[in-house]
Amino acid sequence: MVTAIILLIVAVLCVFAVFRELKTKNFFAVLFAGVSALVFGWFSVMTVWANLFS
Repeated sequence: MVTAIILLIVAVLCVFAVFRELKTKNFFAVLFAGVSALVFGWFSVMTVWANLFS
């Protein structure tokens, strides 16, 4: 469960990075942070799901 919390914190930080980089118009960083937010968010949700329902 600790892994899920850490992954969720990383995903939230990636979302903040997306908005920060949109302000500076650095679109490569927006893409990278967006993909990172999706991947870490997915792993966080699936880790919680696996811990609760298995």
